[in-house]
Amino acid sequence: MLSKRPSGVLRGLLILAVLGVWLAIGAVGGQAQGQLSSVQTNDDASFLPQSAESTRAAQESAAFVDAESLPALVVAEGADGGSLSEQDLGDLRTWADAVPDLPLPGAGPGDPQTVGDVSTADPVVVPSKDGEAGLVVVSLDAATSSDGYGPDDESITNGVVEALRDASGDLQDAGLTVWVTGPAGFVADLVNAFGGIDTVLLLVALVAVLVILAVVYRSPVLPFMVILTAVFSLCLAGLVVYHLADAGTITLNGQAQGILSILVVGAAVDYSLLVVARYREELVHTRSTYAALRRAVRASLPPVAASAGTVIAGLLCLLLSDLASNRSLGPVAAIGISAAFLGALTFLPALLLVAGSRSRGIFWPRIPRYTGDQTDEGRTAEITTGADDRGTGVAVEGHRAWSRVASFVGRRDRAVWVVTALVLAGAAAFVPTLDASGTGDSEVFLTQVDSVDGEKVVGEHYEGLSAQPAVVVAPEGDADAVVRAAQGTEGVASVTPVTEQGAGTPGTPSDGPPLVVDGTVRIDVATSASSDSQAAVETVEELRDAVHEVSPDALVGGAAAERLDTQLAGERDLRVIVPVVLLVILAILMLLLRSVLAAALLVVANVLSFGAALGVSAVMFDHVFDFPGADPSVPLFAFCFLVALGVDYSIFLMTRVREETVRVGARLGVLRALAVTGSVITSAGVVLAATFAALGVIPLLFLAQIAFIVAFGVLLDTLVVRTLLVPALVHDIGRRTWWPSRLARPVPQHAADGPAPQAEPATMDR
Repeated sequence: MLSKRPSGVLRGLLILAVLGVWLAIGAVGGQAQGQLSSVQTNDDASFLPQSAESTRAAQESAAFVDAESLPALVVAEGADGGSLSEQDLGDLRTWADAVPDLPLPGAGPGDPQTVGDVSTADPVVVPSKDGEAGLVVVSLDAATSSDGYGPDDESITNGVVEALRDASGDLQDAGLTVWVTGPAGFVADLVNAFGGIDTVLLLVALVAVLVILAVVYRSPVLPFMVILTAVFSLCLAGLVVYHLADAGTITLNGQAQGILSILVVGAAVDYSLLVVARYREELVHTRSTYAALRRAVRASLPPVAASAGTVIAGLLCLLLSDLASNRSLGPVAAIGISAAFLGALTFLPALLLVAGSRSRGIFWPRIPRYTGDQTDEGRTAEITTGADDRGTGVAVEGHRAWSRVASFVGRRDRAVWVVTALVLAGAAAFVPTLDASGTGDSEVFLTQVDSVDGEKVVGEHYEGLSAQPAVVVAPEGDADAVVRAAQGTEGVASVTPVTEQGAGTPGTPSDGPPLVVDGTVRIDVATSASSDSQAAVETVEELRDAVHEVSPDALVGGAAAERLDTQLAGERDLRVIVPVVLLVILAILMLLLRSVLAAALLVVANVLSFGAALGVSAVMFDHVFDFPGADPSVPLFAFCFLVALGVDYSIFLMTRVREETVRVGARLGVLRALAVTGSVITSAGVVLAATFAALGVIPLLFLAQIAFIVAFGVLLDTLVVRTLLVPALVHDIGRRTWWPSRLARPVPQHAADGPAPQAEPATMDR
């Protein structure tokens, strides 16, 4: 009621209070957002459950060595790939002797100062058998290598690799070609690739959104208001996520951080577009800008809340994952969506009201003019004149282009949805061609990096060398049988029991009797393929089968085993989480729309859309981008994002359809809803697709694949499913769409296309 509105002074104080709170969030949250990389964890082993075989093997094998190591390998070739001279090998040994004294860049007081401070042994030089390469093995303490040091809290691994690469210039000056690789090199390059998330990724996303908003609004002011809403929402999300990750409540990795930024920006802009579009619509029929915004927020709240709630519920299903990285993405993404919701429904309205009665001017040059209040009856008469029972031949009110689309759907509803469904099903038929069995570390990078190049050189000159061999812990009595089983496994290069002298250095195994700890022995198994490769994962899978056959109590671990367990957990998550997400979304849609049939139609439509997006992506990945494969988590993440986010646009549409159905009936309601929401929902879809596409600027395979699948899938949902498939289905089915709610019941013949019974009022108070 207008009489209950707050006074102008109270309203102004309320606006200032809201803006003040958000400014404080921006000041503190902006700093937290910039520090998220310092609380990241990117180690596969830390993501695995305690029940994983590689996790149990790591716990058992730790007793056989003083400290587990994370090797950095410095490999050098002679000039033009020729043999190394004695002088070259002498230079390499002299350089290796100086490695422990190399200073860690940026070390502060109390931090480790040199490479030797974090090493488990002195560097060892291993010449290749062909005489064409030399290898320097720098063993870092795996327990402390991920710790932070220095004012920027850089990881020790990064610091060591940076120090080695800087110092390698001395060898290059001596005529050698040098690479720094190995597990430590891969970790450093991966962290460096994620370093663009805080700046480049966000900048690209915001610029893309700004350009789209400028085209949509043609206003010099509104795009910046929407962008500010997204930025402040991201600050709120970053603030919460930082403190939870810092406290160890959640595990944040680089992938989750990148997705958080994109998700918050995209969702905040989407919700803001809906609020602004409804505000503009209300300004035409309401003289007071405050009353217009009040009505717009009230009308936008149900669909936006339903959309946010659906996405949050769907993403929280990731808590069922066996992998800590997947489990943490659920809460991280849910926090981001919640922040976007709060920003669009509080910060943006406060910004829109800053100008008071002059706030219509923010829409310049297309300022909405007040044309007088219209009743629902007057608006109904305007669009129902001359309509027949199916709503064909009616001039639908709304955007000119979308009115034509709505009229076309009304005339050809059955043909539209049948053809559309067949096309989507045809695209989905290519889903089985998607190779999501996993990839190796060297295949993760989309650009040339030192660690990948160096690994190729090591493979050329050191056949069978493994910086991180597979580790078998077996009962002492089964040792000989386990050794024979391992030696008989295809892809195994060498089998070496750990002796009392220790595990030895890669390429130089120790001699002596096997070391026995609590009745068990440890056997290191080097694979022909690099431990970072998918080929090594396949070898370890066969090794497990062979070892378990002769020693059921044996445990097989190591880097390749950890990757294998990660992939197996990802496949299990896909089987478990997908059905749960569908059931959760179906239940929410039933409650929101108060209809079983409408909810089921939306879920089926979005699953079909997801299948089509994944099928097209499989073709593109194989035949256009030539990707080596995909991780099992790619289809899982794509499903969670696409089904949860894709159903957003159907929610935006169907909540408006329900609102209009109360006024004008089911068939006319869907046509009018399509006409009046087409422009804003399409704009929102394009914005979200653009923000996810920005993930492609990070040169990593996983993010590039997620970027393409989600961006393409969102456009498919927006332009095809929400524009053609869902409206045509609803128009063809008519009022039965709303079964079993009262809207599905027959109405008197003379009022078949007129206003429906008002037992369930519209969602907006006019």
